[in-house]
Amino acid sequence: MVRKLFENKVKEHQRGLVAIIITAVMWSTGGLFIKLISLDAYQLSFYRSIFSALTFFILFREKVFRFNWLTFANSIFYAGILILFVVATKITTAANAIFLQYTAPIYVLIFEPVFLKIPMRKINVISVIICFAGMSLFFIGEITPAHFEGNIIALLSGICFAAFLIGVRKNSSEFTLPSIFLGNVFVSLICLNSVFPSFQISINDFWMVAFLGIFQIGLAYALFSYAIKRIEGVEAALIAMLEPILNPIWVLLGYGEIPSAFAVIGGTIILATIAIRAFFIETKP
Repeated sequence: MVRKLFENKVKEHQRGLVAIIITAVMWSTGGLFIKLISLDAYQLSFYRSIFSALTFFILFREKVFRFNWLTFANSIFYAGILILFVVATKITTAANAIFLQYTAPIYVLIFEPVFLKIPMRKINVISVIICFAGMSLFFIGEITPAHFEGNIIALLSGICFAAFLIGVRKNSSEFTLPSIFLGNVFVSLICLNSVFPSFQISINDFWMVAFLGIFQIGLAYALFSYAIKRIEGVEAALIAMLEPILNPIWVLLGYGEIPSAFAVIGGTIILATIAIRAFFIETKP
């Protein structure tokens, strides 16, 4: 009986690992499709979020309609993540956009003591300093005004991401899915003017935004919700690092965009610091 329970637990853990890997791979496709789609950032965001909201409604039904005041605040931050990341990816490199968005955990470490009353640890201070050093490399070398603007927008996306993470932790877990669902609804409303009144879209763009909405956001978050209940938080955090690693690789293979050496070095510093810090905190007795 005990052996059977243990085997079931191991199988559940393995399913969770597979689910989080698939999730990270799905998330990582965003950069390539954003580059390939001919729609502008706001048109793309409108259609992607329409598909995503519909997917969430079909998958979770009444669960997406549980609201409190913090749900609405978190949904605004989530809408900011989606729109700003698409805008950034359109005007700077995909590597810059995803690496700079992944500075979010650093802002979380800075503002946790203020909003979540969590004491600042020495390792957090060191992590923040190292990551800011890595971040500075994105603004070194021959950088065009468009890339500079895109980098700033990507940083803002990371700040929205951090605010969303803090807000979700401050709120009850039952309101996480409604925050994501409502965030997609807000994106559609904010970007509605970009497609009104024609709503014209090519077949090629249509299937790509449908993929982004249904798989890259909708089903990916459903898998993430499944996985996070079956694996440790540090496992989820470290495996999720596949997203920023794979994102620029898909863009390189499918779009031919080559990230700068400074971006690769800076991104490596940021991701490695976050990964080591997560592992150290989670495994320290």
